[in-house]
Amino acid sequence: MSKSMKRVRAALEAAGIPAEIRETALARTAADAAAAVGCEVDQIAKSIIFRGETSGQAILFLTAGGNQVDPAKAAAVAGEPLGKADAALVREQTGFAIGGVAPVGHLSPIRAFLDPRLAEFPVIWAAAGTPHHVFPATAGQLQAAAGAELADFTA
Repeated sequence: MSKSMKRVRAALEAAGIPAEIRETALARTAADAAAAVGCEVDQIAKSIIFRGETSGQAILFLTAGGNQVDPAKAAAVAGEPLGKADAALVREQTGFAIGGVAPVGHLSPIRAFLDPRLAEFPVIWAAAGTPHHVFPATAGQLQAAAGAELADFTA
């Protein structure tokens, strides 16, 4: 098990979420992940990272698989202009590579926001630290574990 997945497992266990990590052939996209676990695309919680232009910090937006983050709404929610987070920033602040960023188990605390669409499902799935692993949770569990604020930031 990779270091990244071990951090996710530990964070899930600490939050009281069953660490039912499932291996998939590939889950780099929401459609891939949904097909792999047999759910709707919107049941996939995508981890989208932006760089706060003022703070220089990574900011996490957990959005339903079929939704897209609206940059203007996201900046308003974050309270600062947002820019593209490059792979180095994502790796440095979360400990994950792009394509496998989990909503929990980051190397450093990260500000996070959760798409209300995810709360419409009894179970959602999120990356478990690699492009090949996902885990199930409720939106409430994920919101609490990630310390995420429920917010409207999608297009």
